[in-house]
Amino acid sequence: MTTTAATTATPTPSALAWRADPYTDAIRSGRGPLFLHRHDGWLLPLEVERWCAAPDAADLTVLRRCRGAVLDIGCGPGRLVVALAALGTAALGVDVSPEAVRRTQRSGGSALCRSVFDPLPGEGRWQTALLVDGNVGIGGDPAALLARAAQLVDGKGQLIVEAAPFDVDESVEVRVADGRGAFGSGFPWSRLGTAALLRYAHTTGWYAAQRWTSSGRPFVALRRR
Repeated sequence: MTTTAATTATPTPSALAWRADPYTDAIRSGRGPLFLHRHDGWLLPLEVERWCAAPDAADLTVLRRCRGAVLDIGCGPGRLVVALAALGTAALGVDVSPEAVRRTQRSGGSALCRSVFDPLPGEGRWQTALLVDGNVGIGGDPAALLARAAQLVDGKGQLIVEAAPFDVDESVEVRVADGRGAFGSGFPWSRLGTAALLRYAHTTGWYAAQRWTSSGRPFVALRRR
C-alpha cells in the first residue's frame, strides 16, 4: 500500500486547537508540563516526554500485534510510526499538529497533517489502525470516531484502541494548557474506560477480539462483525 498522499486539508476548529502554542512548544521541545484543562479547573496531565521517547514496554505490546499496513490516528511525534518503519512495516501517521507531523518526518516516519475525518489515502485498505494515548477521545464523539475507523480499515482488519485505566465515559470541552497560564482554544474531547469503549464498539459494528493490559495501560483489539 502506498502511503504518499495529497495536500493538507483545511483545518477544523478542533484541529486548530492542537496548533496552539502550548502544544506546539511542548512537542518541539519534547518536554512538558502539558495538560488538558476542563472548564471546572480539572487537569489531565499529558505524557509529552513518553510520546517523544522510544516505544516503551506497553507500546511494544501494540507493535507486536500490528498486522499489514498500519494507520496511526493522532500519531503525535510519531514514535510508533517510526518504530514500525524501522521494522520494515508500511505505516502512516495522521495528526492535526504540523509540529507533530514535522517531528515524525524528521525521525524517519511518514505522516500527514490531517484530521481522521478528512479524506485519507488507502481508505478501506488499512490492515491495522491505532488509537493509542487516549486518541479514542478525538472529536468528543466516540461513536462517530469508531464509525469513521470502520471506513478506514479493511473488512478483515483491526483497530487497536487504548482505553482509560479506570471506569469513565465522558465527553467534555477542554483546552490545552501548560500549567503556567498559557491556554489553547476549546475543543471537544472524550475519555473512555474499557467498559464504555466496548459499548461504543458494539453499537458501531465492532467486537473485542483481544484485551490486555501492560504497565497499567488497557488495550482492546477490535474487529468488524
